[in-house]
Amino acid sequence: MPLFAMLKSRLGYLSDRQRLIAENVANSDTPNYISRDLKPFKVTQPGLDGAAQGGTAGPGPVTLSVTSGMHLAAAGGTPGSDWRPEGSPDSESTLTGNSVVLEEEMMKMSESRTAYQAAVSFYERSLSMLQMAAKRPGQ
Repeated sequence: MPLFAMLKSRLGYLSDRQRLIAENVANSDTPNYISRDLKPFKVTQPGLDGAAQGGTAGPGPVTLSVTSGMHLAAAGGTPGSDWRPEGSPDSESTLTGNSVVLEEEMMKMSESRTAYQAAVSFYERSLSMLQMAAKRPGQ
């Protein structure tokens, strides 16, 4: 099922991100170590852009539009653009050239843990709905 495949890839992404964050924390005193992070997780759904995938032309990707001067542009680019950070931004470096900021890494760790718990909860609820739908009536 596409839902479970997407959840599996999301959980794998979050697991890899936790590993990278742990490496960053472990190397917080290593000279010239550059903090690393994964690009944000992007859900791709087959058929959203059928022409690009060789299928029938379907609706294109959904983009945001700014309809008022009071709207804020998305961080990292124009509204609707893909988020493509190459790594963690260098907010501060030590004299040894290390760019790991432990406070930022702990925030990333907490964010990643919360997203992982939410994905697991969604997986469990989806599985229980399938089990309930597969039961015979009255059982």
